[in-house]
Amino acid sequence: MSQPKGKVLIVVGDATETVDTLYPYYRLIEGGYQPVVTAPEKRKYQMVLHEVKPGWTITKEWEGYSIDCDVPFAEVRPEEYAGIFFSGGRAPEYIREDENLLNFTRWFWDNQRPMASVCHGVEIPARAGIVLGLRMATVAKCKFDLEVCGGIYVNEPCVIDRHMYSGRTYHDSGHFVGPWIAALDAWVAANA
Repeated sequence: MSQPKGKVLIVVGDATETVDTLYPYYRLIEGGYQPVVTAPEKRKYQMVLHEVKPGWTITKEWEGYSIDCDVPFAEVRPEEYAGIFFSGGRAPEYIREDENLLNFTRWFWDNQRPMASVCHGVEIPARAGIVLGLRMATVAKCKFDLEVCGGIYVNEPCVIDRHMYSGRTYHDSGHFVGPWIAALDAWVAANA
């Protein structure tokens, strides 16, 4: 096996959405990168499945797979990573106040590394204060979280604004994850 092109952070917590997380995780490996899972502490995290079932008007949730944290937020050295991915699910609501997470989120933005967000993942860059004037996709129920922090909600499967790539839900993964990985490739090539 050849050396990976670089490492890429995937931000999770308990109740991270399974497909939101695993689709980019395996696409990164396929693209020659080493995905590194980061979370509040180094342990196993329970992911969930989210879907609006027939007859329901809200999302139903049940347990999905679990995933191990490779490096806790407090130990992340952002300069070691080519990019970052903010997974969705309920986790962002609970982890978005972590100062370490907010600090390295700002670092990725300020240093123009390729960033990606899906669904509720938007709550982290919004809380970090980097979305002012930024066009992003997110699930409709997070439109307020984005807009109250100065972002611009766009209801499309792939929204690219500067070095942020976003989709509404995991149903959009086939639209925005590929362009984000292409941006990682371009960043790695430019910084080799």
